[in-house]
Amino acid sequence: MSKKAIGYLLFFGVLLGIFYGVLVYTTDFEKVKLPVLNTVQPFSFLKHDGKTVSQSDIKNRVYVAEYFFTTCKGICPKMNKNMKVIYDQFKSNNNFLVISHTVNPDTDSLPIMKHYADSLGASPENWWFVTGSKENLYKAARESYLLDDPKNSSKSISDQFLHTQFFTLVDRQGRVRGVYDGIKKEEVDQLIHDIQELINE
Repeated sequence: MSKKAIGYLLFFGVLLGIFYGVLVYTTDFEKVKLPVLNTVQPFSFLKHDGKTVSQSDIKNRVYVAEYFFTTCKGICPKMNKNMKVIYDQFKSNNNFLVISHTVNPDTDSLPIMKHYADSLGASPENWWFVTGSKENLYKAARESYLLDDPKNSSKSISDQFLHTQFFTLVDRQGRVRGVYDGIKKEEVDQLIHDIQELINE
């Protein structure tokens, strides 16, 4: 091989090396953008401190939504133990919020919800326990937060009972960015990581 050909090979080899170096330097392989799964529909619920809340009260915050009921002895205590871990991680951050919806509004009155919230050390400023009509609560779970099959709403609302262990992560624009199993530590850890990612966006 001639010296000229060797020179060309070396030249293009150096160029390829520079290109690869720039590509690696400018690409953040650790940061994978969360997908947009859905958009939260307009809502209005009653918070455990007696105030009515809607999207306008979220004030451009990242939030996690869940569904539970205060008399639950099964998955709800485990879920809210993990939600408390999440809440404690971000409670001093004004850009974060938790919204816990009751699935049993006939039983979970405001005084009962407030007592439950107080037992978890939840501030009404950044952890809302909300109630409303069963129809509106379940509609939000299915059509906004992807926490149940929308087809389940075809039955009479009085005969329905929604019981889910999943948490939904919503960004500042009201878009669903993830759904996580609220009783699995690895998924709760991933949720904490993803919350921080959205807060930093």
